[in-house]
Amino acid sequence: WRATLLVRETACLTAEDRRLVDERLCADPATLTGQGDSAVAAMAARLAAELDAAAVARRKARAAQQRRVTVRPAPEFMGHLGALLPMDRAVCLWATLRRDADTIVATGDADGRTRDQVMADLLVERTIGLAPTMSPPVAVQVVLSDETLLGGGEIPAEVHGYGPIPAPAARAWIHDAVDTDTDTDTEVTLRKLYARPTDGQLTAVESVARCFPTGLARLIDLRDRTCRTPWCDAPIRHHDHITPHEDGGPTTADNGLGLCAACNHAKQGDGWTTTRTENPDGTDGTDVHSVEFRTPTGHTYRSTPPPQPLPMRHRRAG
Repeated sequence: WRATLLVRETACLTAEDRRLVDERLCADPATLTGQGDSAVAAMAARLAAELDAAAVARRKARAAQQRRVTVRPAPEFMGHLGALLPMDRAVCLWATLRRDADTIVATGDADGRTRDQVMADLLVERTIGLAPTMSPPVAVQVVLSDETLLGGGEIPAEVHGYGPIPAPAARAWIHDAVDTDTDTDTEVTLRKLYARPTDGQLTAVESVARCFPTGLARLIDLRDRTCRTPWCDAPIRHHDHITPHEDGGPTTADNGLGLCAACNHAKQGDGWTTTRTENPDGTDGTDVHSVEFRTPTGHTYRSTPPPQPLPMRHRRAG
């Protein structure tokens, strides 16, 4: 493992400089005695900076270009928000949140919250301008049946980009967002998504445009949820035609497909084809937007969208 750390810290150096790092670190074996992995890595990084400061600076500049913010689901209707930042910015951000949270806790204004909870609330408040008791703007897309929303049904709702959430949680979320006693600024829009009663598949109106209009693209996102390429569950970034537009394929939900950027680019390569197929199980002849992917090797794989929230009386028997 320590060899891996040394390789990581010296990868930007020439072979000659890497040998020099080895020689200096190992010149006196006692130097490394009792040192932890982080300390050894720091020694290697220090030597690398001494030997070729310009190469280290270039590596840091390239690393800064990879900065990004990511989110991934966590259990119990929670989510992990992560940010890859230059170290000085990351430490400054964390230290500022910690300092201000300590002040709130020390002055008795935490309302029973722990320091970690106050830090999380401060991050939300300063990023989107909402106090802890306010609901976020419902630009988050939630798909739920009418019974779940209005009739106390227990069919789970689907949060686009997250997954299923319990029906009571969805109702509470929407209720909080429209509660004018706590938040007078939030607006909630209810859009009807029509689904076939037999299988719950979403339907849409045809468009003659080559690019998928915003509303149609949003419906494909809600239907497919993640990239439709078999075994890929990356977030949807592109909306593509199953039958290519240049071959007469219409811009419709039926001929539309949600794909991640990598899979969409790969699909444009020689030997890749996609074809709309009938319901693969043939149980009732219902079309469930099954798509067949054919790879350059001749292998074929089917993809169907995940089931939508559907009242129990409309679910298939068996």
